[in-house]
Amino acid sequence: MSIKLSVICPAYNEENYIASCIDSLIQQDVDKEELEVIFVDGLSTDRTKDIIRAYQKNNAWIKLLDNPKRIVPCAMNIGIKNAKGNIIIRIDAHAAFPANYITELVRNLELLNADNVGAVCETLPVNESIEAKSIATALSSSFGMGNSYFRVGAKKIIEVDTVPFGCFRREVFDTVGLYDEELIRNQDDELNARIIKNGGKIFLLPHLVVKYFARDTIKKTRKMFYQYGLYKPLVNQKLGSFATIRQFFPLLFVLGLIVGFILSFVHYLFIYIYLIVLLIYLMGALYFGIKDLKDKKELFYLPYVYLNIHVAYGWGYLVGIYKILMKRPFDVKSNR
Repeated sequence: MSIKLSVICPAYNEENYIASCIDSLIQQDVDKEELEVIFVDGLSTDRTKDIIRAYQKNNAWIKLLDNPKRIVPCAMNIGIKNAKGNIIIRIDAHAAFPANYITELVRNLELLNADNVGAVCETLPVNESIEAKSIATALSSSFGMGNSYFRVGAKKIIEVDTVPFGCFRREVFDTVGLYDEELIRNQDDELNARIIKNGGKIFLLPHLVVKYFARDTIKKTRKMFYQYGLYKPLVNQKLGSFATIRQFFPLLFVLGLIVGFILSFVHYLFIYIYLIVLLIYLMGALYFGIKDLKDKKELFYLPYVYLNIHVAYGWGYLVGIYKILMKRPFDVKSNR
């Protein structure tokens, strides 16, 4: 039988996650003779490639390619160019997928006459530390993530501006092009925006839930959201428009922190205004922390996590604007 479905997974130093990801793919309720899973490795320095090769011995539908440029959009483009299926499904090595994941994506892609469909992410901690638990909670919170439906959930199938990973008809890439290799982050958002600009439709499937494992430290999470913010202005420039209103709130928050601090030296009244705004933010963080927490110990950690996410994204956005205005290059060397 010919291959109809091509699943592509960028990977780099994922030895702690790759086995559970592959195990969940083995459990998929699809005919493996119609399936290929292409792992595109960014020259991992840990055991990632060895683990994948071990699975290849008993699963001929698993393939492994190298990604010398190391970043995600390059991995996806390598995978797409080598894929044989007429449906392309992107996945992430940090995730585990329900057994009906592929069949539900493909069924709804056809049923909704969509150009891309995706699932909701249930963000889970990678260990039992309060830090890891708090990060996972913050990434599932409306206070932390705004109205990002694939993170906070939805009650019914809805048309959205982006979904995690994605399931595409192959001809979509012939129409809008491949992933933009200048973008370390936000490459999914930029591709989805191009799909919508070309009249395409993207749907979120709330009944389909992927288990996604968050970063294990604040430092890694902060770096990730800094990069999200950094590349957002570049995405906006490429598209010639702004994707969503929610992207501006962290930027305005950071600008408020900077301007408010400076004005505090101009007149004492600004000090009170500055402190009141910070107090309102803290109260909001505590309210949503109480509302969203899964462990009582998270309450004292969550406001700090929220602050790191918002400031990192906002500061990254500000730096991104500066780079564009000053025509400075964007770093394209980092994997994660």
